[in-house]
Amino acid sequence: MTAALDQAVTFRSPPPGLIVHSDHGSQYASGAFRERLDRHKLKQSMSRRGNCYDNAPMESFFKSYKTEEVLDKIYETHEEATRCVSKYIESFYNPIRLHSSLDYRSPIDFEQAMPTQINVGEF
Repeated sequence: MTAALDQAVTFRSPPPGLIVHSDHGSQYASGAFRERLDRHKLKQSMSRRGNCYDNAPMESFFKSYKTEEVLDKIYETHEEATRCVSKYIESFYNPIRLHSSLDYRSPIDFEQAMPTQINVGEF
């Protein structure tokens, strides 16, 4: 998970204080992951134990991934599975797949339409 976090920070350049939300999985609760968040000046938020609704966006992603990409596939190696996940996210899920929660836009289109800075006081 630390490598994935480093990759995300490299590609996305998040602002200091960005909140990284996750479940209570051991990889997210580990000292190494928390240290990496601190190094990147990111804040951690964890869902309540046993409440899948707190992490609904990720639950929805995994459902989509399993039904659209993984169903009936057998990966020969861990590396092949990793490549397929990356390809699905980078080539389809983020740039093309429409999301009802984003007014039927792709995540990339939605993000590009967002203001570059959001005043928290507006919410």
